[in-house]
Amino acid sequence: MPRAATNLIGGVEGVGFKTAMKTLDKGRIHIAAIAVSAAKRMLRDALAYAQERKQFGQPIAEFQLVQAMLADSKAEIYAAECMVTDAARRRDEGRDVSVEASCAKYFATEMCGRVADRAVQVHGGAGYIAEYGIERFYRDVRLFRLYQGTKVRRRFNRLSSRAG
Repeated sequence: MPRAATNLIGGVEGVGFKTAMKTLDKGRIHIAAIAVSAAKRMLRDALAYAQERKQFGQPIAEFQLVQAMLADSKAEIYAAECMVTDAARRRDEGRDVSVEASCAKYFATEMCGRVADRAVQVHGGAGYIAEYGIERFYRDVRLFRLYQGTKVRRRFNRLSSRAG
């Protein structure tokens, strides 16, 4: 059924969905950037705790497993930050970033959950008490994975069906 141009987004038939998707792309980049920032904070807190907490007469930051968890977190944060920056730059240039925004959101939010898991492990039992901020982060960052998740999953399903 034809619609009056005044009732259409942009005043032209067929652009409403494209406009809505651009809004979702911006939101996905935003969520990804928030996830990167939260992960940076958790890594900073975990490193500070590891440098002050001592076991067997030395800071736990000197233990190889703790160093590996911190290094893995740093590498993943850097990768997510690069993805977010690239997607945002492309969007600023006016390019279609549906796939890039979805990839950045997916990777950054999953990464943030992994960094939270590692930060709690570095804190040990202290990671579960409210005195340390990691306890709150551990609960809250789970939500990042859920925002706009269904659409992201569907898009990846379509993308993988095209690639394979």
